[in-house]
Amino acid sequence: MDDRTHWDKTRRLTAILLLAWLLTGFGAVFFARELTGLTILGWPLSFYLAAQGASLLYLALIGIYAWRMRRLDRQLRERA
Repeated sequence: MDDRTHWDKTRRLTAILLLAWLLTGFGAVFFARELTGLTILGWPLSFYLAAQGASLLYLALIGIYAWRMRRLDRQLRERA
């Protein structure tokens, strides 16, 4: 893997994770009334997303980014 490919994969990963972050943050607020009809463990989905779900998803996005970037960086070092 050369530097150009590494950079392309890094940008693609970042764009996908930022899109997931945007959809979660914006979607939970924009569709709050529609999500109220759905429940998780007895709580409305919009409340759950605002209180805990979005935070947990953000932590998952950070974990995915760190895990994937570690693999990409390792592949770049091995081929250099």
